[in-house]
Amino acid sequence: MSQIHANGTTLYYELHGPENAPLLVLNNGIIMNAATSWAFQTTTLAKHYRILQYDCRGQGQSEHPGGSYTMEMHADDLAALLTVLGYEKAHIAGISYGGEVAQAFALKYPARTLSLILADTVSEVGAELRIIVDSWLDSARAANSDAFFNATVPMNFSPAFITANPALLADAKKRYTLLDYPAVVRLCECFLDVNFTARLGEIQCPTCILVGGADLLKGPAYASILKAGIRQAEMHILQGAGHASCWERPQEFNTIILGFLAKQIS
Repeated sequence: MSQIHANGTTLYYELHGPENAPLLVLNNGIIMNAATSWAFQTTTLAKHYRILQYDCRGQGQSEHPGGSYTMEMHADDLAALLTVLGYEKAHIAGISYGGEVAQAFALKYPARTLSLILADTVSEVGAELRIIVDSWLDSARAANSDAFFNATVPMNFSPAFITANPALLADAKKRYTLLDYPAVVRLCECFLDVNFTARLGEIQCPTCILVGGADLLKGPAYASILKAGIRQAEMHILQGAGHASCWERPQEFNTIILGFLAKQIS
């Protein structure tokens, strides 16, 4: 649980699980962070794998440098982090924005990618998704935490989850006041440039695609594009789960990942 300098920036990271186990990297969503995002995954996954959780540049406890971000830059950051930590290869997982970072890494560093796990993520930004993120940018540029919360929460969680977890969302609303909104803007603008669909055929490693059946942001239609484009891909729909499927269906989410990875390592 520390910070390290890699590729010209400082990245916060955590390592969990047996040191000699295969490495599984977990990439966070855009408003998530390494310290809390994987609360329902770390203990379970770390029984079997060495887990690397980290914040990408502009996120959480990592450095928030100015200037534009790109997915290739995030991929280079992760490659440098792995090198500094002494890992040549890893299984690369990511949810939402982290899934786009994972795709960028697999495309640029195929020899370092043992397998790919993509949850609630996209390879392109459709017109409807662009409008949603533009609305996020409006409130982020104004640094209006209440407006940003109101714009993002209905897209990130299913109605059932929102109804059942008022305390969790009240706590999240407090944390929204602490966000670095200029960095959030850079991350959102970076996301709007995602355009990997034409290159999905280059991904040769085994790939597991997970998506919440009730994900209104990056739902099954986007997952189907990934499935169609990646040759060695399997796809799982978590029925009833919203965008944050790792929170809404943690046991199912974990079981799918462990089953997928077991097939790669056996």
